[in-house]
Amino acid sequence: MAVTTRLAWLHEKILQNHFGGKRLSLLYKGSVHGFCSGDLLDRCCNQGPILTVIYGEHRIIGAYAEESYQERKAASIILFALQETKISEWKLGLCTPERLFCNDNVKYNSTTNFQIELRNRKVIMGSKTTEDLGLVQNCTISIQDCEVFRCEDLLDERKIKGVTELRKSLLSALRTYEPYGSLVPQIRILLLGPVGAGKSSFFNSVRSVFQGHVTHQALMGTNRTGISEKYRTYFIRDGKGGQYLPFILCDSLGLGEKEGGLCRDDIFYILNGNIRDRYQFNPMESIKLSHRDYIDSPSLKDRIHCVAFVFDVSSMEHFSSQMIVKIRRLRRELINAGVVHVALLTHVDSMDLITKGDLIEIDRCVPLRSKLEEVQRKLGFALSDISVVSNYSSEWELDPVKDVLILSALRRMLWAADDFLEDLPLEKQVDVFGGVEA
Repeated sequence: MAVTTRLAWLHEKILQNHFGGKRLSLLYKGSVHGFCSGDLLDRCCNQGPILTVIYGEHRIIGAYAEESYQERKAASIILFALQETKISEWKLGLCTPERLFCNDNVKYNSTTNFQIELRNRKVIMGSKTTEDLGLVQNCTISIQDCEVFRCEDLLDERKIKGVTELRKSLLSALRTYEPYGSLVPQIRILLLGPVGAGKSSFFNSVRSVFQGHVTHQALMGTNRTGISEKYRTYFIRDGKGGQYLPFILCDSLGLGEKEGGLCRDDIFYILNGNIRDRYQFNPMESIKLSHRDYIDSPSLKDRIHCVAFVFDVSSMEHFSSQMIVKIRRLRRELINAGVVHVALLTHVDSMDLITKGDLIEIDRCVPLRSKLEEVQRKLGFALSDISVVSNYSSEWELDPVKDVLILSALRRMLWAADDFLEDLPLEKQVDVFGGVEA
């Protein structure tokens, strides 16, 4: 049976982040391997940086060694105390593992200020150490359990290599992608979402990945204000002066509360391909059929083949009931019209306690998983239809982890568009909104 840690997920994340974004691999557990310092050192010496966690009755304390434990060789030790979600630390300084764990019947030395007596199941601290760690004045703590972890980089060389290879594979797949049945030369993806959700930022991020450097073609607003007032259809080149890629990202005015933002009728005119690039939206009324930017007889290539709802991950819990009703109603209308749609959560890197390592292991990341389930519960999206991304906003250089998230989300949109095209009658392309293809 695998030995598992007693650390709660939240406490593990706090410790990981506090000590430099490390992954914790359990080497020793007192309740399993025995409370013997000799056994502990046999398992934990020469393992790289080491984190020792002591579980007391009402608190968690421990020690972090920045260098590997080696027999009779002093290592730099940082003591810590974890109380609820707050962590405090105190630098113990150089100490041998034998003295730290009271090996060979080493007696407590007041100059050491800290000693772990495994055999006696207690930790002895000097009053100054206790005070500096923010603990109540109790110099002895009973040990309920003791765990020792090897601290590894969350993104080690092997993982970075895997991310780089996945990025290369995704780029190749998207560059060579062909829409289902060659029914259209390029897939059109409409980005819909509340004001400031990150629609323009997502386009900029996609373009950046294929350009090989961070770009900002589309103007971006802040988290609370939007910039897009025109309907934009963005073609993306593969590198500077390269060929156009087989997809177009379409940006629009944000969805507002109640009657504000993008008009409902304009949404369906966009979906049907009736609105030209750079049309200036009027939040008070939809486009007139006589307007110069209105297309009377759009073809299949002019239509939207997939809708991506874009949401700021940090705003989901603050969605008003009006916005939830609006999005749910719009989803029902899209379903009735046969239009496929997915969801995209942006700004995931801004969540508390999220590390870059979490972004490549989303299924194992508790906060991200809870956000996906929140979108499913509130808005009705299937979990398999929700992607997460970290857009480029203030960065100067590309990041392979961000690139993989962006490219994976784009690939999911193209798969959804293929489902839409495959569902159309091949003999006679029927207008999904009521007309017949010319």
